[in-house]
Amino acid sequence: MKMILMAPVMFLAAAGLTVVSHAADTTEPLATVDGVPITAEEVERPLGGAINRLQEQIYAMKRQKLEAIIAERLLAKEAAKRGVTVPVLIEAEVTSKVEPVTEQEVETFYQANKERLQGDEAKAREQIRAYLRGLKVASRTRTFVESLRAHATVVVSLKPPPPFRAEVAVEGAPFKGPAQAPVTIVDFEDFHCPFCKAAQATLAELESRYQGKVKVVHRDFPIDQLHPQARKLHEAARCATEQNKFWAYHDALYAKMPVGPEDVKKVAQEVGLDLAVFEQCLAADKYRAAVQKDVEAGERAGVTGTPAFFINGRLVAGAQPLEAFIRIVDEELAQRP
Repeated sequence: MKMILMAPVMFLAAAGLTVVSHAADTTEPLATVDGVPITAEEVERPLGGAINRLQEQIYAMKRQKLEAIIAERLLAKEAAKRGVTVPVLIEAEVTSKVEPVTEQEVETFYQANKERLQGDEAKAREQIRAYLRGLKVASRTRTFVESLRAHATVVVSLKPPPPFRAEVAVEGAPFKGPAQAPVTIVDFEDFHCPFCKAAQATLAELESRYQGKVKVVHRDFPIDQLHPQARKLHEAARCATEQNKFWAYHDALYAKMPVGPEDVKKVAQEVGLDLAVFEQCLAADKYRAAVQKDVEAGERAGVTGTPAFFINGRLVAGAQPLEAFIRIVDEELAQRP
């Protein structure tokens, strides 16, 4: 057993890597390579979003279990008050009061899902009936428990984990909205990503809903492995910035998606760019390094795919529903009146 434990350390030492055993002390490096330290910040910064998501999942599991225990105790207390058992209480207040599932409800569900249902139709309909009844029982149970809770003193002390906030620079990046808006949404996107295109409607809705309170910042994140032609589009959009046409070019790229190399100049012409200036900028690879800098910044912040949004540093990965953005924006505004 001792040899198994020592082997990794021997291997790391042979590679010039020293493992420091004081990991719990944040002032100490986690490791050194030829004397150069690797800090906890270097390890944790790109993992911050993923770690926070795991913490939120753990919190959700705890909260779900906590609510179940609260419901059990409220039901037990009410049953004792009435001098009956909990099953008898449930039968009286829940099961007996649930409306029966109608044939129309079964038919509606069946027609909406029949392509995914397999086997005998009659059996499938009985399963649907049982499923719909289960939903009604669950709904009635929640209503009854809420009524009990309203007449009890329930104090929940379980706290959600603090939101992780990545440090994402926005200086010099194209943006829409007030420069000093209380909420900044940084959007890392790929101009060949269909999910990025879909997310534009969500961003537009947020801008309309929170006029004067939200700033939307664009950052480049072309994913070469998936969209090898996207990077040039990002460089072209940078060139359009020189003529104050970034957002026009940005929106035109998504409107014409997918856009190939042969369309880059066509889009420039459509949005009214000076083609000579634009072509000179593009041919000189003027913004190649700037686009790559954005990609590296995204990777450091924990971006692994597009679209990726940082709402005041809080990561929202993927084209999430509008409600997911509204919840976070409202929380941020509540903290910054």
